[in-house]
This record gives sequence, C-alpha cells and structure tokens, in this order.
Amino acid sequence: MAHSVVGIDMGSSTLRGVEVADPGTARPTLLRYHQVSLPEGAVTNGEVVEPNTVAAALRQLWTEGSFKSKNVVLGVGNQRVLARDLSVPKMSLTRIRESLPFAVQEMLPIPVAEALLDFYPIAEIDGENGPMVRGLLIAAVKSAVMANVESTHLAGLTTVDVDLIPFALSRVLLSRPRVGGTVALIDIGGSTTSVVIAIDGVPQFVRIIATGGNDITQALQAAAETGGEHPEETKRRLGLATGTVAAEDKRSIEVIYKVASEQLTSLRNTISYFVNTRPIDTVQQIVLSGGGAHLRGLPEALAEMTRLPVEVADPFLSIALGKGLTLEDLRHNASAFTAALGLALGRAA
Repeated sequence: MAHSVVGIDMGSSTLRGVEVADPGTARPTLLRYHQVSLPEGAVTNGEVVEPNTVAAALRQLWTEGSFKSKNVVLGVGNQRVLARDLSVPKMSLTRIRESLPFAVQEMLPIPVAEALLDFYPIAEIDGENGPMVRGLLIAAVKSAVMANVESTHLAGLTTVDVDLIPFALSRVLLSRPRVGGTVALIDIGGSTTSVVIAIDGVPQFVRIIATGGNDITQALQAAAETGGEHPEETKRRLGLATGTVAAEDKRSIEVIYKVASEQLTSLRNTISYFVNTRPIDTVQQIVLSGGGAHLRGLPEALAEMTRLPVEVADPFLSIALGKGLTLEDLRHNASAFTAALGLALGRAA
C-alpha cells in the first residue's frame, strides 16, 4: 500500500497543501493539491500568529482538498532562519548535530537555547588537524517553528518533519530533475526571496532576502489615487513594461521599476558575493520560481542585469500524476504549489 505525506506551505494570505505518495521513491506520485485563504494577520512572514485560526484553515484545507494522510511536513524560510557555511571535524551526522549547540553560539544572533539547529553536509575536506565535513548550519527561532507545529496539532495532524523551504525548492527544481553545473535558484515569494546556489543539484549556499512581490504591490498602493484599479491588478497588467506607456500608467511604471530595480540589484549582489568567495564555481544559469517570477518582463530584466541565462522552472518534470490530474492544470498553478510539493518530496514516508 502506498504511503503518502502532505507538504504544507503557510503563506501570509494562503495555505497550500500537496499530497504525494511514496515520496522517497524515484517516481513519486502527486495525488492531490489544494489551497484556502487565510485571514489577514493569522500568519506573518511564514510564522503562525493565531494557531487556532490556522488550525481551522487546515481543517478546511483537508475537507475541501480531500487529503487522506494526516502526516505533514512544514516549511520554514524567512529572516529568522539563518543558513551559514560551517566546517566541523569528520564524524557521524548524529554526532555533528549533537555537537552544534557547543560549536555555533558565536555564529547566532540569539541564545542557543532559543534556536533549533541542524546541519546539512556537503562534502568532506582536508583540515589542518584531519578530515573535516563542510556543510551548511541551519538555525531557526524555536518559538516561531513551534507555533506552526502547534497549529497542525490543533487541526488533528502530525508534523513528521520541518524543512527549510529553500532546500525544498532546490529538491524539486534542481536535484530531482538532475540539473547539472552551478545554478542559482531564485524563488520570489510574497514577502521573501530565497537564493540557493547548487552544484549538480547539491545546495552550497543559501540566502533569504526580506523582500518579495508584495513590496511592489504595497508601493503601488501607497502611490495610488483612491478609487482606481487594485494595485495587484496594476502590477500584473503592467509588469516591467517596455515601449510606449499610456500617460495614466507612467506613475505606476515608475513605482514598479524603482522597487523591482532594488530587488534585482540585491539578487545580482548575492550571486556576485558567492562568485567572489568561490571563484572556481562560476554560476552558469539562473532558475527562477515563485509567484514574483511571473511579473511580466522580470526574467528578461534579471538576465540583462546578471548577464546569465534565466529559465522559469517547471516543478513537475520528475513526478507521476494521480488520477484526474493534468499537467495543464498543474502548470497553471506551478508557482503556487512548488514549495509544498518540495516539502512533501523530502519525506520518505
């Protein structure tokens, strides 16, 4: 009998779930997916503020989406999650994780007792005193993670794992499709943008930037006259428009370009930082995902600024589809459900 698990992506305004059967196999099957709206303020920057409200939304998600499994994987990925390079003496992964509280206090902005720590090994290297393991230290604020877990408990669900969202995205967009070479995966969400640089599908570098597609919407709202078009609709209609622009849209275009230019500059600088610290690992291309990736003209602008080829990702290349699901419907919603899919695929149920 197939085992299944549900990846849960908690956004500021939307709760998304994806159920996958046999996630640890070479060809897992996507069974079902669904999303429901969240009341404003229930979740902020991926952190649950009102557990009972989110629990009610989770129960609604299960009912409307007809999810069968009660096992869920949650994602974390905002400014209160740190990912940094760390090399430690070679030992088992269990012992490395046990040693983290004693080894990383000076790297953390909070006391060790208030953090959840994990280590993602990348490669073995030679150190001055013997073999070492190079990897990424992952540290998250414990209270924020536990509030998310509590909401699933209140909904009658079991959290079997908590994963870093950039890792989940890398898994579904780079590792499983076997994208080779040194690739920068950029996921532009509503309030955050994550950058993962991977070599042959293995993450080497992670940064989470506190800006996203909502920044453009909010800037348009602040500049808009009352009674006009909704800022989100204006953003989607205009994007990074080129050519002739109607007189009534000029102010909106200026606002969009200003915010987008700041975001693109930050992304270019992040990639440049990696290249400058790892000159032998030149980034060869950018894979783009997230709702913000669909801003008209943004892939082209990012390619021009970074002088790298940019490809918008397809998360459904390496999975089978359950009964009643079609690629056409999935790809229409691809950017919305990518994180939840990646979270589910990380759990060998």
